[in-house]
Amino acid sequence: MATLKACVQKMRNDGFFPVYIRVTHNRTTQYIKTDKMVTKRELSRSKEITDPVVMQFCTALILDYNAKLNKTDTRNWTARMVVDYLLKGDEDLCFSDYARRHIDRLIDNGQARNAKNYELALQHMERYFGTTKVKFSQLTSTNVAKWIKSLEQTNRAKEMYPVCMRQVFRAAIEELNDYDTGLIRVKTNPWVKVKIPHADRPEKRAISAEECRRFFSAPLPESKMKLPLPELGRDVAMMVLCLGGINTVDLYNLRREDYHGGIIHYKRAKTMRSRADGAYFEMRVPEIIKPLFEKYASVPGSEWLFNFHDRHTTSDSFSANVNIGIRKICESMGIAKENWYCVYTFRHTWGTVAQNDCGASISEVAFGMNHSAGHRITRGYIKLDFTPAWELNERVVDFIFFSDQASKQAAQEEESSVFRLSPKMLIKAAAFFQGKCLASFDDIGCSNIDEVIARLVAELPSDIPPRCIVQFKIVNCDNGKVAVYERQKGKGFF
Repeated sequence: MATLKACVQKMRNDGFFPVYIRVTHNRTTQYIKTDKMVTKRELSRSKEITDPVVMQFCTALILDYNAKLNKTDTRNWTARMVVDYLLKGDEDLCFSDYARRHIDRLIDNGQARNAKNYELALQHMERYFGTTKVKFSQLTSTNVAKWIKSLEQTNRAKEMYPVCMRQVFRAAIEELNDYDTGLIRVKTNPWVKVKIPHADRPEKRAISAEECRRFFSAPLPESKMKLPLPELGRDVAMMVLCLGGINTVDLYNLRREDYHGGIIHYKRAKTMRSRADGAYFEMRVPEIIKPLFEKYASVPGSEWLFNFHDRHTTSDSFSANVNIGIRKICESMGIAKENWYCVYTFRHTWGTVAQNDCGASISEVAFGMNHSAGHRITRGYIKLDFTPAWELNERVVDFIFFSDQASKQAAQEEESSVFRLSPKMLIKAAAFFQGKCLASFDDIGCSNIDEVIARLVAELPSDIPPRCIVQFKIVNCDNGKVAVYERQKGKGFF
């Protein structure tokens, strides 16, 4: 148990002695300053305080401190830790302040983009609690669960924001709590009982090679600007598509020394700090976009490869303007607003065309797009040869821009369209009730679905009860397409 005693040290210039509470514990000593003063007249020859008012105050303070220390195990503490506990142990720590320090550390560590997500999450939490000083004590499992519920209408934030705040809370527990000595400042952890929902799976943004060809051959909207956004959007989309689906932030961050020998060398910003290989990648620049490298080349003496920094202060503003340009082109093409493209459309398209139309495996696509592909340990053992990614990229570029072959995606979309018939097509049709085939035929001459169903209905037995459902299966023998329809007796047929 720590020993506490009222004492004085040096006399001030005005002749007064400040009164302290001396804390001695495990052969270490610290002092807690009080707001009391005494003079030489209130001190004995051995400098013991004799003023009864001051001693009464100090005795009450020491009793209060002892009561606090009796509630915890201080055997392994130093006197400094005892003082910190006495002065701050019951203080309600501010989660918001700690979170901002955590975000600043992320930025100092070069994780500015990641820190932005943390900042957005903190801002949303503060808006929910109605204060910029959210306390740790406010973050109970009930309150946190209610905050997460307020995010349920979002697609991604309902998972990302709680995960970010949980990481901050875990960092606080690790930093502020000392389990070896028993000094616990964050006493609860609401995340043990809270369930974080999964983000909605994003829709696949890939478009077919045919749609790519139409996009890049579409006339640009008229503009009075010297450097119109639609032109920027189209050019950057072309660079993304022809460089293995590279991210805009990586294009924006390319430096002069990163491009030599016709090859760009970069580390993917999104995962460079979470991968042992630093997400390093090399991609050979296809001839089709080399004119764009010249068009957007930075001025001599600049450290950057492209002049994007002259017009955009951050990679986020650059990406936003590229997306605006792409959307303007989509609008001029008459594409429905809900189907407008974005820069990620072309990254997803690269992977889809590589797998569906160029015969690449999933692993080859992942390698070409600079994903870890589940081979993190192996990648740490070998010196990578990026040639397979270059060759795959060339095949994708050739398929999209230097051929008019139909893509599998377009064919699949066509197959999923309306089932059509003509009198020249051979039709195999059958009607089923309770799994039993009651009528069928193989013939030509039917112009539409209604004619097929009417012919089958004529052969159905009359004892099928009213309002029962009959299934009609129709196979187009010429193209192999199959369609199934249901009709209710008394409403769909009689």
